[in-house]
Amino acid sequence: MNVTHRKSRRGRILVATALGTTLLGVGAVATAMAGETSPASRAPAAPASPKSATTAAEPTGGLIVGYKSKAQEARSAKAVRKDIGAKAAQTGEKLSYERRLGNGAALVSLGGVRPAKDVTKLMDRFRADPDVAYAVPDRQVPTPALESPRDPGRSSEPSGDTDRFSEQWNLFEPTGGMNVPDAWRTSTGQGVTVAVLDTGITKHSDLAVNTVDGYDFLTDTFQAKDGDGRDSDPSDPGDATKPGECGGQGSRSSWHGTHVAGIVAAADDGKGIVGVAPGAKAQPVRVLGRCATPDSDIIDAITWASGGTVADVPDNPTPARVINMSLGQEGVCTPPMQLAVDQAVQRGTTVVVAAGNRGNLPEPQDAGNFDYASCDNVITVAATDREGNRAEYSNFGNAVDISAPGGELLTSKNPKNGILSTVNSGEDGPASESFEFEEGTSQAAPQIAGLAALMIAANPALTPAQVESAIKENARPLPGTCEGGCGAGLADAAKTVASVSKGAAPPAVGSPSSPPSDSSSASPSSPPSSPSPSVGTGQAADGKDLSACLKNTCEVEVTSGDTIRLDGTAGVDEFTVVSVADNTLTFTASSGNGAQQSSGSQTSPGRSTINDLVVDLISVNGDRAIIRLS
Repeated sequence: MNVTHRKSRRGRILVATALGTTLLGVGAVATAMAGETSPASRAPAAPASPKSATTAAEPTGGLIVGYKSKAQEARSAKAVRKDIGAKAAQTGEKLSYERRLGNGAALVSLGGVRPAKDVTKLMDRFRADPDVAYAVPDRQVPTPALESPRDPGRSSEPSGDTDRFSEQWNLFEPTGGMNVPDAWRTSTGQGVTVAVLDTGITKHSDLAVNTVDGYDFLTDTFQAKDGDGRDSDPSDPGDATKPGECGGQGSRSSWHGTHVAGIVAAADDGKGIVGVAPGAKAQPVRVLGRCATPDSDIIDAITWASGGTVADVPDNPTPARVINMSLGQEGVCTPPMQLAVDQAVQRGTTVVVAAGNRGNLPEPQDAGNFDYASCDNVITVAATDREGNRAEYSNFGNAVDISAPGGELLTSKNPKNGILSTVNSGEDGPASESFEFEEGTSQAAPQIAGLAALMIAANPALTPAQVESAIKENARPLPGTCEGGCGAGLADAAKTVASVSKGAAPPAVGSPSSPPSDSSSASPSSPPSSPSPSVGTGQAADGKDLSACLKNTCEVEVTSGDTIRLDGTAGVDEFTVVSVADNTLTFTASSGNGAQQSSGSQTSPGRSTINDLVVDLISVNGDRAIIRLS
């Protein structure tokens, strides 16, 4: 295969984030497919959403509790333990503090799996506390429910030196393909990391040169199936189950993460397949294992992958600009899940999510009723077949942002109508590298994640909202039919990359995944979205809660005249940039009554302190600077 490559234009990656707690209206639950913590090490959770579940649907062994920003528990593990101990005494339950999650929430152990009715009573006890923003179950999502619809009678195909690009119709066919090769003339995704939150990865020659170090976030050793809990090895040991395990008849290993990683970033090496972004790097982040996965592990993985801090886990040396989540099930997006997504987006990470594979059930599923797919601030992807119709299994609806090829195997009876990618031949544990045609929204989503990598390599200054807007605005109408809604249409890679590589990023249109302002679907009791600060305009930003601006969650680009309003927690209500010049930031800080408290200047890189507000000047580029407030 001959493809014209051009080195991608690389530059400074700016992370502009809202200064404050940002629960942007919650719509669906997230999950897919101990020691004291420093007060400055993580952000407390956001206010509860009225859409969060009020009862527990299933037995569970843990709760995720978010404390309001000004509560001591939001910063102090000692205070959390004291509060949990008091509630244990009140209820007679064996409650204990497990750890602080990456989004700032507290994980509470119930001392074993408790019946749903008991879990609901415990949630109500926490919710009655005025210092608690929310309390939700730490759901255990069954891994088998997250896999793509597949034909169990098919076997994988041995790897080899054969160039199989001609079988990747999803990349180039004019009817149902995404027009990817033309995009490679401008960008191959060089320099962009795409985190694949999935089952981990197996060794494969098509992936070896395009993989960076990841992490295994599974805490339960039975689920992990690798002999231990969390560690730095995201290798996939297999997720096969025996009859009776997980309440099922047993299943072979899916190698789901390896298949998804190949779709994103398999190398263009003249053999095997080619990923949508063959110049990008796939980062395996293991969150799916045997039987089930708790929400708490997913939350930490989202935080870490996007460059945030997770207790007892080394910081990610190569934070991802894109996260792919080919996982999910029915549910509502709980406040802690939404917050984890929002914080990732604030760090500059685009989050791509599969719409779900329940579209062909007796009661077809709208993606708006499917966990991550209906969260705000994600790009939700439906699947199409080779003719450009909505694939019969794909979820649909207003929550869908865009469609991409997902294939159609079982209906067409043609294995080559699926999406070809990398897998392993092992039935249980890893054996030899191989390839397999599969179908699902799990296969559609990584093609959009790969497209996002092509875009960001062509224009590193793109924000997640701009990535989503450009993908939607440059989509083409579905060649086939879609009942129920398939988003803006079928993604067109070449047109989209061309639109952002001309030096000007497209405008962000509204809040991603949020309904129009006149939509009757908006709940009157929902909290309003928190608008982003006005960055680089010289206009004042709206007031924000400083408690959500801790550690790495609050990096923002500023220029002369920018004002950031805080809540006074650190003794500062308003931070104003006077000037940015000669590698120096000059600023003033004022109290709530408008009286100037102090002024100062800082040379990059460096740190200043105003009352209890810490100002880190990370870098200066001409008249613009990147600062972190904590």
